[in-house]
Amino acid sequence: MDAADAPVPAIDTHAHIFTRAMPFAANAHSRPDYDYPVEAWLADLDAHGIGRGVIAAASLFDDGNAYTLAALAAHSRLRATVLAGPETSAEQLRAWAERGVVGVRLTWRRLADLPNLAEEPWCGFLGRIAQCGLHVELLAGSAQLPALLPHFADVPLVVDHFGVPSRDESERRSGTDALLHAVAGSRTWVKISAGFRLPPAIAAECATRLLAEAGPERLLWGSDAPFVNHEAGTTYADTLALYHRLVPDAATRRAIDATALDLYFNIRSHSP
Repeated sequence: MDAADAPVPAIDTHAHIFTRAMPFAANAHSRPDYDYPVEAWLADLDAHGIGRGVIAAASLFDDGNAYTLAALAAHSRLRATVLAGPETSAEQLRAWAERGVVGVRLTWRRLADLPNLAEEPWCGFLGRIAQCGLHVELLAGSAQLPALLPHFADVPLVVDHFGVPSRDESERRSGTDALLHAVAGSRTWVKISAGFRLPPAIAAECATRLLAEAGPERLLWGSDAPFVNHEAGTTYADTLALYHRLVPDAATRRAIDATALDLYFNIRSHSP
């Protein structure tokens, strides 16, 4: 099957939903002046024939995950990650899991001082996340990955946005090395998402290496809708076109779909 004629993804594993009624977090790095409610995202999915989606908790907002949880209650085709701190109890994590939450998102890309994950309260929190059948969704950059990733060896981990590769070649290589080491040694997956935020050559370089060394069994695709800070130059169709350029083989994209459906919906594909 030619890539241009191949089916679109079955699942978008990374999008943010919000309205202007939601309070911004005190440290929000961007403050969108528009709504992207769950209905708008579902309309984008439907317009492109995508059946399922995963909400990525947005650190820009401080509504206690209320809007995300409401979206899960209303739409069985969705799953989500939430924002939570290390004080979160196992009881709360299990209650979220029963409502369609699949993980806890840690948005640490802009943190100057990372927490010590080898000590309490963090090591206990990571253990509770794993015990409750959830994963950690990590947003961190190349320079942070070598120090961070070993601490997640016993926790299912999904790393956002190619591991946020650095523009610096040496830093990018060491970050990707650490990422691939984590993929090889534990339950770690990587999202091919937000490629529009990268120089095209770096997006292609990272996708090629991830495909060759991690394989589609550890990769996921996400749109990163609604493209915060890039809204004027990016459409949903653009993200799909970029995905097809980065992963031109239709069978490989189907394998990435199978990975995502298994991870987020416990649906195991039996297709060849």
